[in-house]
Amino acid sequence: MKPTIKDIAKAANVSPGTVSNALNNKKGVSDEIKQLVFKVAKELGYSKETPNDRNTIRFVIFKRHGYVVSDTPFFSSLIEGIEKECRMQGYEMLISHVNISDEDYKETISNINNDYYSGLLILATEMATEDLELFGGNGAPVVLLDNYFRNCSFDCVLINNIDAAYRGTSHLIENGHKDIGYLHSSVYINNFYFRKQGYLEALSEHGLRADERFELCLEPTIEGSYRDMRSLLEGGGLDMPTAFFADNDIIAFGAMRALKEKGVKIPEDVSIVGFDDMPFCEITSPRLTTIKVFKQEMGSIAVKRLLQKMNGRESVVQKIEVATELITRESVKKV
Repeated sequence: MKPTIKDIAKAANVSPGTVSNALNNKKGVSDEIKQLVFKVAKELGYSKETPNDRNTIRFVIFKRHGYVVSDTPFFSSLIEGIEKECRMQGYEMLISHVNISDEDYKETISNINNDYYSGLLILATEMATEDLELFGGNGAPVVLLDNYFRNCSFDCVLINNIDAAYRGTSHLIENGHKDIGYLHSSVYINNFYFRKQGYLEALSEHGLRADERFELCLEPTIEGSYRDMRSLLEGGGLDMPTAFFADNDIIAFGAMRALKEKGVKIPEDVSIVGFDDMPFCEITSPRLTTIKVFKQEMGSIAVKRLLQKMNGRESVVQKIEVATELITRESVKKV
């Protein structure tokens, strides 16, 4: 087995981060420690072989359940932004997939932590707080993308979820809607939690109350949200508000399909606002009013932030929230 940074750190009695910084000639490591690290590395037979001889960023796609992180235009655009920025900066991007439903997921994470790379970028959309301690084992800088955790020591780049949902809900209120429901994901992620806070804040500040009858929990997949919405409609006794705000476009698409099949007209009977601005929004009938997320830009910002950490120019932990834009189309009616 090839020696790892952890092996060198143990033999030299220093931290993995110190080893990584020494091997990459970064500031903050004395000449004496550098010489010791290089000496131990040579004795152990450690070498920065391909792709280790290049500047490398490892991108981890983390899945807790896979209901949200999947092969959708949202994540394709996000990854495209990351790849493009890595190329522009002269870095190679290596992709790793971690799915905690796999039996060997801990081994996969261990291999990631023991491998050499200049920085670690984690797609943290589905991550929970307890997952954070799994990463950062080799001392390289870490940036989380599309999630945020309190008391987190890693930098985070994410959507400004509260303000975005506030704006989407306010748009419905400004169009005269007072009975506004919520198409809420039945699967929890932090992003959806904060979007609901924005929805509730918008209602409260406009003197309206959230009605639990109008909060519908749907699986966050197109087929799942369609199936769940259809089941609710067929069950009878479902009170219908004049408008819905949805956790994301996928939930909105599935719900719209079920509503239309049951003869509910959009926006004549019910208005809908989505979230993400996926390409499908332009071809749904009616075209979907939604919150535009600057996906490629988020990926680019995350890479740039990671490079700042890698180059030792910034030690302060940052939470970077990327603003959104309301895109108005035909799915909202003025009442």
